[in-house]
Amino acid sequence: MTQLKMPRLGRGGIETERRQALIGAVIGAVEQAGSIEVTMADIAARAGVSPALAHHYFGAKDDLLIAAMRQLLREFRAEVTRRLIASRTPRERVSAVIEAAFDESQFRREAISAWLVFYVYARRSSEAARLLRVYFRRLETNLISGLEPLVGPVAAVSVAAAAGAMIDGVWLRQALTPLTAPDRAAAVRMIERVIDAEIAP
Repeated sequence: MTQLKMPRLGRGGIETERRQALIGAVIGAVEQAGSIEVTMADIAARAGVSPALAHHYFGAKDDLLIAAMRQLLREFRAEVTRRLIASRTPRERVSAVIEAAFDESQFRREAISAWLVFYVYARRSSEAARLLRVYFRRLETNLISGLEPLVGPVAAVSVAAAAGAMIDGVWLRQALTPLTAPDRAAAVRMIERVIDAEIAP
C-alpha cells in the first residue's frame, strides 16, 4: 500500500491537505475493496495519517464516504460549468454536459468503481441517496437547457432522460468490466450518436 506524503504547509493548509488526502484515500480504498467495507484505519494508512486524526476530521466512516461523494460531484459540477461557459450554441451545450460526464476527473478507474459502490451505498444512506438525486437532477436539467431550443420543451425532457440513462449505463458497464481501460472518447461518441438521432429533423 502506497502512502500519500503530506506537504509542509501552514496549519490551515495542512488541515486542508489532510482532508483532501483522506477523501482521495477513501476513493482508492473503496475501489480496491469493491465495497464500503473498509475501515478508517485502512483509509488513514493510505492517506498517511493516524486513524484518530481521520476521526477528528470526519467523525464516522459514513461522514468520510459522503465527503468523497461530494468531492466527486463538485468536480463534475466544475467541469460542466467550465465547458458550458465555452459553449456558443445549444448543441454545444448538450455536448459540453456529455463530455463533462466522461471527463478524466470522473471517468477514471478509481472514480468509476467508487461511484458503483456509492450507488449501492445510497440504498442504506439517506444522504447518499439525496446526493445521487442532486446529480440526476443536475445532469438532466443541464441537458434540457441545451435540448429545448433544438426539440422543444416536451421532447427535451424525454431526450434528456434517455441520454442521462445512457450515460449511467455506460458508467455501469465500465464499472463491471474492470479489465477494460475506460475509453472516454468512445463513450462520448456513443451518447452523441443517440442525441443526433433524436434531434434530427
